[in-house]
Amino acid sequence: MSQEQSQRSEQEPIKYGDVFPIQGELAEKTVAPGDAALMQTAENTILGHIQKGGAAATMQSAAMRNERAGLVDHNDMSYDAGLGGVSITESDLPGKRVITESIGGQVVDQYSQRAPLAPPAIFEQSGGGGGGRGGAITIGEALEATAMTAGQKPVDRSDAAAIQAAEVRATGRINIVPGGVAAAAQSAASLNARATSTEEKTKLADILADATSKLPSDRPVTRRDAEGVTGAEMRNDPYLTTHPTGVAASVAAAARINQNKLASPGREADQGV
Repeated sequence: MSQEQSQRSEQEPIKYGDVFPIQGELAEKTVAPGDAALMQTAENTILGHIQKGGAAATMQSAAMRNERAGLVDHNDMSYDAGLGGVSITESDLPGKRVITESIGGQVVDQYSQRAPLAPPAIFEQSGGGGGGRGGAITIGEALEATAMTAGQKPVDRSDAAAIQAAEVRATGRINIVPGGVAAAAQSAASLNARATSTEEKTKLADILADATSKLPSDRPVTRRDAEGVTGAEMRNDPYLTTHPTGVAASVAAAARINQNKLASPGREADQGV
């Protein structure tokens, strides 16, 4: 046996208890590459992205070090993750959303994100109805709601990214529509970055007050739309968060209302389900 192999055999692998504040059997288990891959898939599916500093990123770092040390194989997976699986749950509380990540039923990480206190007022005033199919709230209407809930917020890079993601999902076009709401938002964000005072900056209300008329096509908001817009806003925010009453929040609120309407018995009867 070479000296390098001897040193590797004497190394202790990084275990779950080394990287997460947990106890019990899982704390003594080695973090394996297969476990990290499962958590990455779960975060991408549920959150729409890999959470910076979240369970998946932590596990990936530990698993890579274990693999490089020759302590695990690339395809190794722990019994807890393989049999018990990994899970991510979201709980809405006043002003925040709590995200809990678990392996084999044991919580390994929990953190919160800012969230709107309530659906935007425009949705409540209209009774949740909109101009989309069967009265569902459309993407354009959700953008217009942002003009009411966060209209005085200066447009920044994260807002522009969220608006672009919303436009792409509304129109089905990959490219930005010339003269459209996304183009206006990007221009505003660039100008605002160079502005010397808040008064000079273009606000969300200036861009989104008539968003529906700037979209060549529109459709009802879905949960997948909300995930895409939220991911775009977070990726372009320096703190990887979303504004509590901003674009992503309005689209998410509209998606929840649409989903609840579709799930209600009366709504199913209207659709002939």
